[in-house]
Amino acid sequence: MCGIAGVVRLGPGDGPPRELLLSMVAQLRHRGPDGFGLYRDSWAGLAHARLAIVDLTTGDQPLSDPDGTWWIVFNGEIFNHRALRTELRSRGHRFATSSDTEVIVNAYREWGTDCFARFNGQWAFALWSPSTQELVLSRDPSGICPLFVHEGGGRVRFASEVKALFADPDVSRTFDVDGIQQTFMYWASQAPVTPFSGIEELRPGTYRIYRAGKVEDGVHWAPTYPPTITATPSDLRAATEELAERLQIASRLRITSADVPVGAYLSGGLDSSLTAMLGSDASAGRLETFSLGFEDDGFDERPFQRLVATRLGSRHHEITVSRADIAEVFPEVIFHSERPVLRTAPAPMFLLSRAVRAAGVKAVLTGEGADEILAGYDIFREARIRAFWARRPESTVRPELFDRIYPYLDGMTGRTKRMAQAFWKIGLEDVGRPGFSHGPRWRGAASLRRFYGREFADAAGAADAPGPLDHLPDAFGSWSPLSQAQYLEFTTLLSPYILSSQGDRQLLGNGVEGRFPFLDPDVMALCNSLPAGFKLRSLDEKHLLKQVALDHVPAEILARKKQPYRAPDAVCFLGDERPAYVAEMMRTSTLEAAGVFDPTAVRALVRKLEAQRAEGRGTPSNADNMAFVGILSTQLVHHQFIVGPRAPHAADIRLVVDVEPPDMSQDHR
Repeated sequence: MCGIAGVVRLGPGDGPPRELLLSMVAQLRHRGPDGFGLYRDSWAGLAHARLAIVDLTTGDQPLSDPDGTWWIVFNGEIFNHRALRTELRSRGHRFATSSDTEVIVNAYREWGTDCFARFNGQWAFALWSPSTQELVLSRDPSGICPLFVHEGGGRVRFASEVKALFADPDVSRTFDVDGIQQTFMYWASQAPVTPFSGIEELRPGTYRIYRAGKVEDGVHWAPTYPPTITATPSDLRAATEELAERLQIASRLRITSADVPVGAYLSGGLDSSLTAMLGSDASAGRLETFSLGFEDDGFDERPFQRLVATRLGSRHHEITVSRADIAEVFPEVIFHSERPVLRTAPAPMFLLSRAVRAAGVKAVLTGEGADEILAGYDIFREARIRAFWARRPESTVRPELFDRIYPYLDGMTGRTKRMAQAFWKIGLEDVGRPGFSHGPRWRGAASLRRFYGREFADAAGAADAPGPLDHLPDAFGSWSPLSQAQYLEFTTLLSPYILSSQGDRQLLGNGVEGRFPFLDPDVMALCNSLPAGFKLRSLDEKHLLKQVALDHVPAEILARKKQPYRAPDAVCFLGDERPAYVAEMMRTSTLEAAGVFDPTAVRALVRKLEAQRAEGRGTPSNADNMAFVGILSTQLVHHQFIVGPRAPHAADIRLVVDVEPPDMSQDHR
């Protein structure tokens, strides 16, 4: 993938300065170190940082159609671009390159906004017509590729990352109360809200058109599910065959559409193992696989990763991450995330993508999306148990089902176990209402707001932050409880956290592209159409996927208990060996300058965690881990983006595309 940026004036005035566009794209150089390009006229400027994966010789951007009617900057991949090219040629369109970028331009000329539904890919792009002064922005269905927008001063600015927008001195830099509120409720700000005032994130599956002083917003894709349906064993067999075929096609497309070798991540779980197996089948040569291990045994999955790599015969690479590694790289991770996070999990992923790039690989297959579309997360099983319990809330037997999904509870007795069960019992009376499945998670994250400072708490209390339950689809109530939970998981966490903080940002921070077969539109359409029992059978998660994997994945992988990806959290930043920046970010003056947290409450949390570590009293609680990481990352966001230096002059940017119409006057430069 790549990085895109641009500025378009919406009324009278000058076009964007050349130096501003260069400065914006300089902030995105990590996303596309293979080449930079610029287009500028008296109305608009487009800039591009390229990661060359398709059409290595003629695919440089910005790029136009043969007539110069439309110009484009594009981040992503259209995996079915060859088939679309053939169809468009039959309709009279001409092509000067073999790139997927040029296919987008001609597809829009042919079909308008209907073309988005024809794309099998992941994208964020901007189309600009200099003759009609029309700007079209679009983002892929799952929100794999980011796209941010700022309007102000008679201009609209867009970019793959917020730091490129902040290169413009006319863009103010302050926290958005709603964006911080949403982070400490839903784990991430929810598009269009971001942590920064005045900056929007285009929603996944949407487009925006600026035309003749008006703005048109549209939806080209949204997850949908059928009403509750029943099925037979023969239906399950047919669905298994269909899913296997669609995953094979999706994996093959993501391998063969690239003009460079594509590797694969191996976590040791079902999703990545199956993805790597299917990718290996489609690869012309020996597949390169990449795995992440931990010095902390409780997080380490290397035995399973090595088992799959051996079975594949892949050229396997692995890195081992320590607590010190996480602490050291965390500021860089937040620089790429551009938002607070409640877990350190993005940090090891950043280190892994660094190893991928060092191995000379630019793109990797990953298994993200499988848990959302095939009901693999514990939150789905928790909701099923809680709904069953809600029928007889006085029962002491039904909550014992939590031992089935969390075996460590089986050994608990007395007060500790009662506290665990009491947590899940809260909100049982809400069964059947929207959000029932996610209530425990959202309540847990919301408890972190106790660390807010008084002024920020007052501002947050006065604001009615929008939430995912405010704009549910009309058909939501007709879906099964599992489908409702899947919709919420897909829309609130997949794009803003999994695909952003742990995916795109940490991959592209090292110039590596992620490719996601489970987020193929045909795979998603099939999975969303299936009966709930095919995905979550009693408490057996991803039941259908396990049937598909029988012929591909080692039995040991199928038999193992699901182990969610986690990394050490607060313990990474405690003790005498912690980096100096931790104390600086937690200093009273620094906390007061950011204006979000109460220094007294933060000091108490740090003292508690340090005492717990010194006395060897086990690991911090989930709430304390999330609070510490959330506070530290918020402080880093403030330090790097709110009070940090403006973007430097981009004198070292060397353009491979540099287009300015001949009538551009020197004073516009």
